[in-house]
Amino acid sequence: MKTITILATTTMLAAPALADGHAQAWDMPMAYAASNFHSEMGEVFADRVREYTDGAIDITVHAGGSLFGGGDIKRAVQTGQVPIGERLMSAHSNESALFGWDNVPFAATTFEDNEAMWQAAKPVVSEELEAQNLHVLYTCPWPGQGFYFNKAVESSDDTQGVKFRSYNTATATFAEELGMVPVQVEAAELSQALATGVAEAFISSGATGYDRKVWEHLTHYYKVEAWMPRNYVLVNKGVWDGLDAAVQDGLTRAAEETAADCMARSEELTNFYYDELEANGMTVTDASGTFAEELQAIGVKMTEQWLADTGEQGQAIMDAYRN
Repeated sequence: MKTITILATTTMLAAPALADGHAQAWDMPMAYAASNFHSEMGEVFADRVREYTDGAIDITVHAGGSLFGGGDIKRAVQTGQVPIGERLMSAHSNESALFGWDNVPFAATTFEDNEAMWQAAKPVVSEELEAQNLHVLYTCPWPGQGFYFNKAVESSDDTQGVKFRSYNTATATFAEELGMVPVQVEAAELSQALATGVAEAFISSGATGYDRKVWEHLTHYYKVEAWMPRNYVLVNKGVWDGLDAAVQDGLTRAAEETAADCMARSEELTNFYYDELEANGMTVTDASGTFAEELQAIGVKMTEQWLADTGEQGQAIMDAYRN
């Protein structure tokens, strides 16, 4: 009954704003720094929405977790506290393993493959989110994920007891398999966590290291290309259903164009981030030897677990992607 109430309320709030000719003012919380390319593309999306809806929707972007922390954004949109927001999709894999489709290790490690896997997962994931009062507007991948450490790592012998920042169940699993201690830390809190010793290592793309200037605390980055997680922009379904078709079309057009541009930007920045980490004194290298072999073995184990957790739906996603 609670979801029905939310749907009715948000729909009624949405309709009059368009009926009387005034723009709807939408606050859009985002978890990452304003300088991060996801947040920059959020601003591009907002500009396009204003243009393509003829001013019916006016989005204000709130980056860096300034309006809602990353862990609160999905719930805020779901319950109508805000009409729209962006979040890391796999951060919700504790709710449903399906949301971790982009964290299946080493399954889709190029931008082309990652897009193909999203297209395979999209119908199933979208249905799951619609049932939670959420409508997906667009998604955008991060560059491939690698490991940050404050020392050289040749095998799991070097990672025992290390405090490891995790951002979802997959990162926590990787940490535990390597003998590390996972600590939940949002991106906006990462710099402080590293400075205070709450976290000593983490897995992420070069973007996070660059945004957070992690060279002030860490020394090594290992390119692993473990996966390419996606952020997604979601809108409250009650609000969405209350919009007229022309406004929905404008939002969809803005979303499709921004998704394509955001993915291109992510690919463009990949090597830039590596270069910047090196320029600021970090050792940037591929994972190799025993460490790389251990990561691959963990990946196989995690893939089997994801398929077991998602059952027929997960297998259908994997089959569609591989075919």
